[in-house]
Amino acid sequence: MLNFNFTPFPVIETERLILRRITDDDINEVFELRSNPETMKYIPRPLVKTTDDALAHIAMIEEKIGTNTGINWGITLKENSKVIGIIGYYRMQPENYRAEIGYMLLPEFHGKGIITEALIRLISYGFNDMGLHSIEAVIDPENTASEKVLEKCGFIKEAHLKEAEFYNGKFLDKVIYSLLIS
Repeated sequence: MLNFNFTPFPVIETERLILRRITDDDINEVFELRSNPETMKYIPRPLVKTTDDALAHIAMIEEKIGTNTGINWGITLKENSKVIGIIGYYRMQPENYRAEIGYMLLPEFHGKGIITEALIRLISYGFNDMGLHSIEAVIDPENTASEKVLEKCGFIKEAHLKEAEFYNGKFLDKVIYSLLIS
């Protein structure tokens, strides 16, 4: 079974991006991401309503890093330290050498290859540094942009689960993609 250790926190760099730890100083950016109906359109979680909600989200991220049960990075452009997105590993399954990856990005940065660039680097981190055997991503079947990113990064559609989650008074489908270490 894997034992994850996210101390010291791994700052990751790509050609255009720095993936860094999210801190309380990022409260406004986290609020902007998590309160934006467009950003949260395919994420069945409540919108944050206050900066206290955003701080609670940051605290939850920190708690998972501290207990080595999850890790999230703030996505920033090299020329600007403002967080424009979040990417990370959730639902860690160390006994299965598997983890779920998820991401979100402010709408004004969509279509620029930012998530693809960050995802490619975090796939490498997951397999080479965390010791994962497989990575999964769970998306809304209507999220075709995310589907294209995952397929571009080598993920394969494994399942379409009908009405698998009950949220906000209705049943939602979800699609599971996975990538095995090569």
